[in-house]
Amino acid sequence: MMLKPDPARITRLAAILALGLAICAPALADNLTARPGDPLWMHVGANALLWSHILGGTIGMLTGSAAIFLPKGTPLHRLIGRIFFAAMFITYLVGAGVAPFLEEGQRPNFVAGIMALFLLITAADAARRRDFKAGWPQWAGLGVALAITAAGLLFMAQGARDPSGTVDGSPPQAFILFTVTGVFAALGEVHVLIRKRLEGPARIARHLWRMCMSLFIASGSFFLGQQQMLPASMQGTWFQFGPVLLPLVAIVVFSVWIRIRNRPAAGRAAA
Repeated sequence: MMLKPDPARITRLAAILALGLAICAPALADNLTARPGDPLWMHVGANALLWSHILGGTIGMLTGSAAIFLPKGTPLHRLIGRIFFAAMFITYLVGAGVAPFLEEGQRPNFVAGIMALFLLITAADAARRRDFKAGWPQWAGLGVALAITAAGLLFMAQGARDPSGTVDGSPPQAFILFTVTGVFAALGEVHVLIRKRLEGPARIARHLWRMCMSLFIASGSFFLGQQQMLPASMQGTWFQFGPVLLPLVAIVVFSVWIRIRNRPAAGRAAA
């Protein structure tokens, strides 16, 4: 997923969505819907956010899955990667932005949105910067990764004390995901800070695993977290679990592929 997101455009888009969230926050109730009696602009704004989230997630999962199978570094792969980034950026930003305003508890969903957005941005950054040098973004990323890890540990402790074993309805498996992903992401930032720069296979590996993990979060949120939206014939079958497992399988395959592809070059360099 080699893409070159424009930081200025990302900032403008984030500002526009943040303004929309601030304006429509009073209208957000349970599922991004305005309440009866709310002004028309609240209904329009809430629907715009809802459909941005739905369409962005749908386009993102489709393009992300396609990018996994496309030859890496080709023009088509870059184009699909750009579409994936834009779609998922909107989806994650809306999801994380509205979670604090919903009537039902959404703490795990808020953390999941931040985590997915963090992985998406840092993955795209690794693809964009061929001369990847350590700097303040890695220190900031380390702080975000540690915060995600801490949130996972906190939720596990809270879930253990709650009779339902959940936090705001989220299962314990979600908290393990937060912790493990946060630890791996933190180690990745420390790795960059120690080495001062990333080159070749290390940079590509950073891009691939973070992008695939970001896609895994989106796929899991829909196919497992919203399985009531699936036809009954799909539930409990590979049609439900396949899209969730695909990004995880891709991480393993790409990790092995990168090592095998670069082994001859390493051997020639040693000689």
